[in-house]
Amino acid sequence: MASEEPRTLLLLRHAKSAWPDVADHERPLAPRGRRGAPIVGHWLRAARYIPDLVVCSTARRASQTWQLAQSALGSVPPTVFDDRVYAADAGRLLDVIRGTPAPVRTLLVVGHDPALPGLARTLLAAAPEVGDGNQAARQGAGRMRAKFPTAAVAVFEFGGEWDQFAPGVARLACFVTARELEAEQDPSQSSRG
Repeated sequence: MASEEPRTLLLLRHAKSAWPDVADHERPLAPRGRRGAPIVGHWLRAARYIPDLVVCSTARRASQTWQLAQSALGSVPPTVFDDRVYAADAGRLLDVIRGTPAPVRTLLVVGHDPALPGLARTLLAAAPEVGDGNQAARQGAGRMRAKFPTAAVAVFEFGGEWDQFAPGVARLACFVTARELEAEQDPSQSSRG
């Protein structure tokens, strides 16, 4: 039976990471990533996308992203650190999402390229046409097709249950990047790397 209340899936690619001589799983955030993650948290709070559950990759850069974003969110939702997210392809990431408990209305997944952007693009390609006068969603769809950078969030909304989540059931509500949000706050930041 389909749920009457809409559900929201937030797909957050970890913030910009550094490349020190450590195993990939242990790579930390770069200074730009440490700036970008809280910006995403502030945006989630302002846009009222407060997750009921967070599923985060176990990689250091992902957990640091979530820690910094959460500090700006003003909320402490339950968080599951799931190694499947670190090693996932888009199909496996979809399986993780389908395992979300039924009471969860808003799920945030903090993950990696190529799985997370790949899943977002698959959902977008199969989604009902972005319409209803939502110019921001149409522009976001175009930007997301071109690039899903670090510290970017894709927001998908749908009706139904998590265990039935699949391409074709969700509509892109918006797509934002920390870099764009930072530039909106301070236009002099738009050229920084």
